[in-house]
Formats: sequence, C-alpha cells, structure tokens
Amino acid sequence: MKNVTLNNGIRMPILGFGVFQIPEEETQAAVEAALATGYRHLDTAGSYGNETAVGAAIKASGINREELFVTTKLWIQHAPTGNVCNATKQSFQNSLNRLGLDYLDLYLIHQPLGDYYSEWRAMQNLNKEGLTRAIGVSNFHPDRLVDLIDHTEIVPAVNQIETHPFHQRSADQELMRERGVQIESWGPFAEGKNNLFTDPVLGAIGDAHGKSVAQVVLRWLIQRDVVVIPKSVRPERMAQNLDVFGFTLTEEQMTRIAALDSGSSLFFDHRDPAMVSWLGNRRYS
Repeated sequence: MKNVTLNNGIRMPILGFGVFQIPEEETQAAVEAALATGYRHLDTAGSYGNETAVGAAIKASGINREELFVTTKLWIQHAPTGNVCNATKQSFQNSLNRLGLDYLDLYLIHQPLGDYYSEWRAMQNLNKEGLTRAIGVSNFHPDRLVDLIDHTEIVPAVNQIETHPFHQRSADQELMRERGVQIESWGPFAEGKNNLFTDPVLGAIGDAHGKSVAQVVLRWLIQRDVVVIPKSVRPERMAQNLDVFGFTLTEEQMTRIAALDSGSSLFFDHRDPAMVSWLGNRRYS
C-alpha cells in the first residue's frame, strides 16, 4: 500500500475504505469484509450513524490497532451554553466510545459552518494530548481553509473534499500543496452521476489496461497524490478497488481524463444559503 506523509510526519494510506451511506445494520459486515480484503484505512463520521458498527468490525477483526488508520468527523456543534470547545470534546469522546478506541488517527471538522474556530481550538488540544494523531477539515473551500490556517496554531493535515473526474479540484489541490495540506477525495465515483461508469473516455482507458472504470478513476486519483476512500458492500468490488497499484496511466490518458472536468460540484454548494441553513440545522451527537 502506498502511503502519504502528512504535515506532522504521520503516514496515511492513500487508499482506504469509506462507509458513507452504508446502513448501520450492514456496516459491520462490510467493514469486516474490507479488513479481510486488506484495507487498513477506515473512514466514518458521527453523522453517518454507523461508528458503533465500524468499531465492532475492528474488534471482531483481531487486527492490531497500530496497523489501522481510523478517521471520523465532528458535526457542527450546537452548544446551548455557548461553550463550543466543551461540546467538541464531548462529541469527540462520544465518537471514541462508539468506535471502542483509545485514540483516533485523524479527526476532521465535517462542515465549514458554525463556530469552527472554537471547534478547531478544541481539536488542537485533543491532538496535543495524543487523543488524535492528526486533525483536519472537510468540505473547506480555499478561502475558508486559508483563513483557518492563518488564524490558528496547527495547519490542518487533511482537507477531505468532493473530488472526481467531473470535479477535479486541481487548483484547490495546488493551494493545499503550497500550504502543507493533504487533499482527500470523497465521492470518487461521483455516485455514478454523469453516467461515470459508462463514460467512453474512462471505458476506453480501462480497456487499454484490462481494468474497470472504477479502477481507472482510483488509479487517476492516486497518481495525482489524492487520498481516496471508495465505498462498496460487495467483497469482489472491494478487492477490485484495492487492485490499482499494478498499472500506471500514461500522461496522455491523464490528459484525457483532465478534459472531463466541469469545474463544479455534482452534489451541493457550501456557499448556497439554502444548503448552509439545511446543513446547519441538522443535529447529531
């Protein structure tokens, strides 16, 4: 497995297993299958509602904790007393308890909304206390990311954002590289939007290598040094998604994929007032 080195020296597998939208009752079996297939990097979130199942799968696997890289995420905090730092620490502990772990490898602010500066200060303390080896953010546009970096002590290790062939985030990645932040992709297959799995460009490249469209997309991201966390509940697909280190896309093929970029999200805009309000009013513990 190829690793990336984060800005604090922590090594993170470039390919992991995500559990977004896997129902809680199916998550333990899916994660157990992923671990048996060879995944050692797991990504979940408090808002997914399946941290307990992820933790149960980790325990059932018998794999040494040190072999795993586990990420979860902090939802927007709504502290009735106004003490967002304390609310953040409690939410972190709730996630740790559900996962059945003593520490995390990576803890992310899930959304760039609410008082995320107070959340970040609390997370910096968690990092200094050794409760999470690294801290980062998710869904931060460049302006918010730069402002957070310029006004806080610890530079986020990771920014997990929508990244796929139709929304490639090349300029965002370059800025992150300059600032020492690792880009991580969510939604690498665009959830099949724009007919990704039957796209003629991706299909032709796959045919040239004897690989599936999904494998081409994952290989494309890895060659761009993008961390990626594909999801599947089918063991054969999990194995296929892991089998992307034995071939290399040519420069010409990378250029053809680059031409697919639309430059805009296929899901939602964090600068849309209606979306900001919808996200900001959701509650999770």
